[in-house]
Amino acid sequence: MDEKYMVNDILEGIKASLTTYQGVISEAANTQLRQTIQQIRNSDEAFQYELYKVAAAKGYYKPAGQATQEEITQVKNDVSQ
Repeated sequence: MDEKYMVNDILEGIKASLTTYQGVISEAANTQLRQTIQQIRNSDEAFQYELYKVAAAKGYYKPAGQATQEEITQVKNDVSQ
């Protein structure tokens, strides 16, 4: 397994975990549990961003291109209707 594959796999795994954490946080009635999961989420978000920067620097991850002003306006119009 090459490094690029491993880095992208980890990024995808963290992305899935962050989604799960958000669901748990929004449904947690216990304040301590909620705060603990928020701390874990925050830590994972920081790790994900650091790994993303490494992946981007090595060319392993290519973000989507910039949206045009026309595309932005279209999405705003679609959402506001």
